[in-house]
Amino acid sequence: MERGKNQNFYRKLHSLSGIIPVGVFMTVHLLVNYTATWGIDSYNKAAGFMVNLPFKYFLELFVIFIPLLFHALYGVVIARQAKNNVSKYGYFRNWKFYLQRITGLIAFIFIIWHVWETKVQVEFSGAEADYQLMANIVDNGISLTLYIIGISSCIYHFVNGIWTFLITWGITVSPHSQKITQYISFGLFIALTFIGIRAILAFA
Repeated sequence: MERGKNQNFYRKLHSLSGIIPVGVFMTVHLLVNYTATWGIDSYNKAAGFMVNLPFKYFLELFVIFIPLLFHALYGVVIARQAKNNVSKYGYFRNWKFYLQRITGLIAFIFIIWHVWETKVQVEFSGAEADYQLMANIVDNGISLTLYIIGISSCIYHFVNGIWTFLITWGITVSPHSQKITQYISFGLFIALTFIGIRAILAFA
């Protein structure tokens, strides 16, 4: 009984951490990157503002990296416990559940790579957090394609996570409310994916 309560608590915390703060930060990050579509100076100004935020390291540690690490590691636990049955039961929800796990894994690998190419290079290699840094990363077709896949996976995982978050926290209980939020989440996925892909193409 006690184990079940603890598991329910950790699952709720996992769901919450995927939305706040990780999902919120991802959305802000996408919007900052989208300023590249307005020109190099616009992006450099927006990126410079983010780099020079007060208490930057505190925010990065406690608002981004620790919640993200918890979400990723406990997500692995959930995925290992899950019974994916899309080959036998091809229902829409089963496919959403399966894609949530797959995109979570892709997103985790992508984020590690992205942090290495950006944050680590800026902090330890003397690189500037500017337009040219991103342009150098996606200056070939393979890197650009991997970025598009990574960005799309992060967005799907986040948006579908909103839908499951509302169910997990008892906000959308009825099938009707779940269907409405499913449509809303799909619209959000389209909007954020457009922003994310349009932004990365601005660096290419």
